[in-house]
Amino acid sequence: EVQLVESGGGLVQPGGSLRLSCAASGFTLSWYAMTWVRQAPGKRVEWVSGINSGGGITSYADSVRGRFTISRDDAKNTLYLQLNSLKTEDTAMYYCAKGRFGSLTEPDLGIKGQGTQVTVSS
Repeated sequence: EVQLVESGGGLVQPGGSLRLSCAASGFTLSWYAMTWVRQAPGKRVEWVSGINSGGGITSYADSVRGRFTISRDDAKNTLYLQLNSLKTEDTAMYYCAKGRFGSLTEPDLGIKGQGTQVTVSS
């Protein structure tokens, strides 16, 4: 069974940092491009970042570029998202998802985990 389990979220003050993890099981993570998406209450799902299957190519939404860093450890079957210089507008539920057909910017939302909540507030 394919599973994605996100963790690492929490409550942080503006300017703070968090590191999100996505543990994958039921498939070989190294074969797939992976993405992070987020959804704030009442808003659409927003693509945040993607990384190719080799890990050498990354892509970021304009809203997070320079603040967030995506990475992967295929030996651990785990995807990461480092969140720095957090802003209140980063508050959302964060999910990891496979990249659709290898895309870094189009998540396959058919399979995603329960998400991890990031709340940025003073």
